[in-house]
Amino acid sequence: MPVGLVVQKYGGTSVADPDRIKAVADHVAFTRNHGNDVVVVVSAMGKSTDNLISLANAVSNIQPGREMDMLLTAGERISMSLLSIALAGIGIEAVSFTGSQVGIITDTIHTKAKILEVKGDRVRDALSQGKVVVVAGFQGVSTDSEVTTLGRGGSDTTAVALAAALNADVCEIYTDVTGVFTADPRIVPQARKLQRLQFDEMLEMAGVGSKVLALRSVEFARNHNVPIHVRSSYTWEPGTWVTTDASEGAAMEDPIISGVVQDASESKVTVIAVPDRPGVSAALFENLANANINVDMIVQNVSLDGSSTDITFTVPRTDLARAVQRLEQAKSDLKFAEVKSDTNVAKISVIGVGMRSHAGVALKMFETLAGKGINIQVISTSEIKVSVLVAAEYTELAVRALHTAYELDAA
Repeated sequence: MPVGLVVQKYGGTSVADPDRIKAVADHVAFTRNHGNDVVVVVSAMGKSTDNLISLANAVSNIQPGREMDMLLTAGERISMSLLSIALAGIGIEAVSFTGSQVGIITDTIHTKAKILEVKGDRVRDALSQGKVVVVAGFQGVSTDSEVTTLGRGGSDTTAVALAAALNADVCEIYTDVTGVFTADPRIVPQARKLQRLQFDEMLEMAGVGSKVLALRSVEFARNHNVPIHVRSSYTWEPGTWVTTDASEGAAMEDPIISGVVQDASESKVTVIAVPDRPGVSAALFENLANANINVDMIVQNVSLDGSSTDITFTVPRTDLARAVQRLEQAKSDLKFAEVKSDTNVAKISVIGVGMRSHAGVALKMFETLAGKGINIQVISTSEIKVSVLVAAEYTELAVRALHTAYELDAA
């Protein structure tokens, strides 16, 4: 009898070519032969998604969201079929399904749909027949019966959503790194792999730029209490556990800081001379929200004369042109002076549950950056996070300095 249900997600590098796909099939078979039911979620092979986007760009600069979703979902369908074929070749009965076939129901927003429901009846039926189920990640079907995609990183969300719907024992996210580190090892060679993290810490890390897990997948896991194990598909060694309570196996007290994360994918927008009266800020940000543009760090300057103020915020660089366009269109209604933007910025964040019980965390961050001659443009905080916006050329220097300052360097 199976002793558990394991959902495994394999990213694009893990299924990049036939040899990698066969290695994944061997690992799935290993998991299955040790008494577990297995559901596998796969991304598109290697650079397949980027190649499909390039094809679309070559054909036209007008790309309807519906048609892009139809195009991009082809990549995961190829992966799921090839992995099922590879499993058949080593004697493991497997069946592949698209997102719509397993009942991943989404809203109607093409290219960045949100999951509303996971039915999963076909998955349960296949598992009851002793089969391994291979599901195409990153996709679903809308309430209007249209194929949708979940945005980049959507395969993580698919895996966690399935794990929640099926009440799986664990959701294993296999990638090209061995776990979650205290910083990007490419920038900080002394970075250490973390054995355990709390959902809130991982949520903050994903939200400020860590690429190991997609933000929405961590939100889903926290909301449905799905344990996540981030592992490498190259070494199969134990990775980082992300759970509700990360205290098991940890020190007596939580470390003050768990990690330093950088994000160079955002741009700064400043709206100059906004009328300082009730309702203007709401109208300004409603305009962006209606265009599905996410706003992150927000700072409003103090109004000196009581008539106008400046509002600065960040948006994803991919949404900058649309954000500026939307604001320019609203300029006459909102009666501000002008919009300025800057793409030469990076967000640096320090994260850790230990902040809740330790004073001076932000001060150390500010002093460390000042000591390196790095000017802070914007600051935002949460209970377990401090983020600053700095000029992009200081990204690596800032990350290394903070990693050392908070005593995260490996011994």
